[in-house]
Amino acid sequence: MINRLKRIGESSAPQFGVWVTLESPNVTEAIVALGLDWALIDMEHGHLTWGDVVGHLRVLSARGVPGLVRVPDLTRESLQRALDIGADGVVVPMIGRREQLELAFQYGKYPPRGVRGVGGERCVRWGLETLDYVRSANTDSLIIPLLETREAVENHAAILEVPGLEGVWFGPADMSSSFGCFGQWDEGPVAEAILTICQAASAKGISSGIMAKDSREARVRQAQGFQWITVGTDINLMMNSIRGFQSAWQAPD
Repeated sequence: MINRLKRIGESSAPQFGVWVTLESPNVTEAIVALGLDWALIDMEHGHLTWGDVVGHLRVLSARGVPGLVRVPDLTRESLQRALDIGADGVVVPMIGRREQLELAFQYGKYPPRGVRGVGGERCVRWGLETLDYVRSANTDSLIIPLLETREAVENHAAILEVPGLEGVWFGPADMSSSFGCFGQWDEGPVAEAILTICQAASAKGISSGIMAKDSREARVRQAQGFQWITVGTDINLMMNSIRGFQSAWQAPD
């Protein structure tokens, strides 16, 4: 399944997905039914439990749709648990230095690259496919840093040199806050920094992901070279749809 995401860098066509923040697996069933390419389950913010995440991953894996988990923090427990319960990859927040990303790879990879322990959870079908999984996991699973601070911008060249890095994600909101211009990422220093890093990553064969506010911005991001494009979070997509209905309903005839 994860190979669908790993091949994105070889194609000019972007892959579209949704960030999941609501607990019901009905959300991921709808994502699958609409034919979206992947889903990312967000544990850094909000109220999702590990049990909620398992429910989403079950739906995604049953239909062959890659599922990523944004872990709450850079700890061995968070990365290992997300991968053990069946995530195809993890997005690690607030990566600002190469050393932090190296640590994420250590936590998310089996020896000799890392220190991930072997368990008998969903990823190995409760022990039925342990050997096959362990043999391929270091190659197949994705460790994706979320670049969202001024520190990450300043250190991006070193971050992109980490062996095995296949994708980076950007957090424009937090990055703009870090630059002291919250909410201003369509132009100015944050926009320039994001494009600079995206181009540098592309030159190394590393894919880039970002969230688009609407279809117009999605087209812009595609033209800029982003391969993973988020169409929104589940709750915001629902709220935007309701707001659109309200505006049309309340508009004068």
